[in-house]
Amino acid sequence: MAWLFAAALALCLAAGLCSSAEIAILRLARAGGRDRARQGPDGYSPRLQAVLAEPRRYLSVLLVMRVGSETAAVVLATAALVRLLGDGWRTFLIALVAVAPVLYIVAGIWPASLGRQYDRRLAGAAAGLLMPVVRALGPLPRLLLAVGSALTPGRGRESGGASEEDLRGLVDLLGERRVIEPGEREMIHSVFELGDTIVREVMVPRTDIVFVEHDKNVRQALSLALRSGFSRIPVVGENEDDVIGIAYLKDLVARSREHPEAEAVEKVESVMRSATFVPESKPADDLLREMQARQIHLVIVIDEYGGTAGLVTIEDILEEIVGEIADEYDQERPEVEWLDAGRVRVIARFPVADLEELFGVRIDAEDVETVGGLLALALGRVPIAGSTATVAGLTLTAESLAGRRNRIGTVTVERAAPSRAAARPAQDRELPS
Repeated sequence: MAWLFAAALALCLAAGLCSSAEIAILRLARAGGRDRARQGPDGYSPRLQAVLAEPRRYLSVLLVMRVGSETAAVVLATAALVRLLGDGWRTFLIALVAVAPVLYIVAGIWPASLGRQYDRRLAGAAAGLLMPVVRALGPLPRLLLAVGSALTPGRGRESGGASEEDLRGLVDLLGERRVIEPGEREMIHSVFELGDTIVREVMVPRTDIVFVEHDKNVRQALSLALRSGFSRIPVVGENEDDVIGIAYLKDLVARSREHPEAEAVEKVESVMRSATFVPESKPADDLLREMQARQIHLVIVIDEYGGTAGLVTIEDILEEIVGEIADEYDQERPEVEWLDAGRVRVIARFPVADLEELFGVRIDAEDVETVGGLLALALGRVPIAGSTATVAGLTLTAESLAGRRNRIGTVTVERAAPSRAAARPAQDRELPS
């Protein structure tokens, strides 16, 4: 009876080795091993080259060996327990509880680690074993492949095309062997992930968009573009959900230069271009191809109710691949910079709680956490350079733009003079408690 348990354990180990060899062969095949023909210490042996040239044929035999070993291990362990405990239902339950964890660890967990660490050794050893077995089986391996392809729904993989999983594995292996740099590896993975990304995940949200009303004149629109730093500004009709076009800085400058007398009376809607709208559920990679084909740099994103959800530019999609894109104007600034005794410059991301401690005031703003958000809340719109608001006795002034999206980079803060606050009550918008 003891030999039955020993044989079952040996078969579990054999199943684990088959699984490790399968992982090793797949890794080498994904790394372009089938195209390697050179000999020597850095190359592959002739047997391994033959296996990598036609991996599916040999992997099918390896799969049969693994499944057979696992099945035989379960049968032998059950037979041993039947002799020991009888043939009641509890015996079969004990056999299941005892064998399943062993197979999970020996044929499931360990093989994945071994196959990655010792891929070449395991693949070479498996090739030496598989070559004579496959020759002895004759046409049976090809028959197994044909049956598997016939029973598999959809298009098989006989066409030779590599799946996304294969390519991801190839990139990981090349990265581990330092054939490609870590940054290149991350960039390639970002390209794969772009196919699973929708527009809503990359768009500039509506709250960060600078709009211009359709009844503003060319001079006002040009001033807004210069102050905000944006070269393309959505034009709205009745409200922000009614985007009727896009105002381009180049068109505004050209119109102002060609007709200087008309820039104060001509409306921005006369020089705007038509807007392109896309749903927020559209795949980002599809949108990138569409924008390239139609030569569109900016699109408006709409939600399921037809309202404006945000906007997307080509750079927004590219940032998903290459990371944040900065320009030559971006500079690292200190969080706090005292300009004089009562005036300080802080970055827009400076916490409101720290600002309270800095000036010894109490600011009731539960909906925002940063000074930039506090200024936007006080203004009721996206702040641009020069925007000013008074909050809790402090005058906040948007001072500079930062980043490709031209968001506010720094804000100057000073205590508001009583006379100034009284003279400009419209700008003193105390936040609600």
